[in-house]
Amino acid sequence: MRAAGCDTVVDAKDLAVVGISEIVSHLPKIYGLFNKLIAEADRRHPALAIVIDSPAFNWRVARQMRKRGILVVYYVCPQFWAWRQGRVRLLRKYIDKALVIFPFEEKFYRDRGVDATFVGHPLADLSPPQTDRATYAATTHLDPTKPWITLMPGSRMKEVRMNLSTILESATKLGTQYEFLLPIAPTLDRRFLESLIGSRESIHLVSDALPALAQSRVGIIASGTATVEAALMGTPFVMVYRVSKLTYLLGRPRVKVPHFAMVNLIAGKEVVPELVQHDFTAEKVVARLREILADGQPRNQMLGGLASVRKLLEGTNADHLHPAERAAEAILKLLHQAPVRT
Repeated sequence: MRAAGCDTVVDAKDLAVVGISEIVSHLPKIYGLFNKLIAEADRRHPALAIVIDSPAFNWRVARQMRKRGILVVYYVCPQFWAWRQGRVRLLRKYIDKALVIFPFEEKFYRDRGVDATFVGHPLADLSPPQTDRATYAATTHLDPTKPWITLMPGSRMKEVRMNLSTILESATKLGTQYEFLLPIAPTLDRRFLESLIGSRESIHLVSDALPALAQSRVGIIASGTATVEAALMGTPFVMVYRVSKLTYLLGRPRVKVPHFAMVNLIAGKEVVPELVQHDFTAEKVVARLREILADGQPRNQMLGGLASVRKLLEGTNADHLHPAERAAEAILKLLHQAPVRT
């Protein structure tokens, strides 16, 4: 967005806090950023506001925009279908248009009185990078004779601290016949990851996730967007995740969906194994990985499931537009057709 000319008033990475208990210590900073953003809206008087993801922050932004007569579009809608479904009323009250990126979301929100449109997932048209294995091995100092495994522990420091140690233990148990790629998320610092990895020579930090996934035999992937990226690259993987005990204790009873992994929710069934909280152990990770490392029915079944997820994310694509273009058209249509509020 900055590259496209967006003037950044509040950076989303400053709002990136994982977990219920973890957010408490960050509240003063978050409210300061919130007040800064609203003050800037009062100064600039926008005609329309687009809020993206981050529901705890953005529904409050939407409420303030609505009070000021500003049209509000929610892009990448809150996952209220997963938990706290009663909060859909906030969308009905404060949102003029919801643009959703998962196919099952449109019906969920429309059934509850929200004007929602599925525009497709922004990553749906991703294709594997056209880099051959030998070239990639040379640039990343990997052994091309060994199978590679991508490790993606998350994009925030807190979740990396919670997930990476068990992922690294899993890598150790898998042994020296494999090499491991750990893409550096844009939100993370290389030195931070190096401090957690230590002297493990089989772990290679790489700059981009997609080539790593495309070239890897399998992956160990933390719950989140990375699971969608792995599916689109056609890389079989095991989904893992851990939060603090308090966050899990408070949050688990509120979860209303049968799966944690987004690819499983999209498919409506278990495509990839989910190892969450107490089930997330190195022994279980290794056991599930071994099922899909070798050629055979389990691996082929997962590959077929991942391919079906890609088709669902693409939608019908009758207009031949990229999801971002489809979203932009919906936003411009609302801006041109909606009456001016006073």
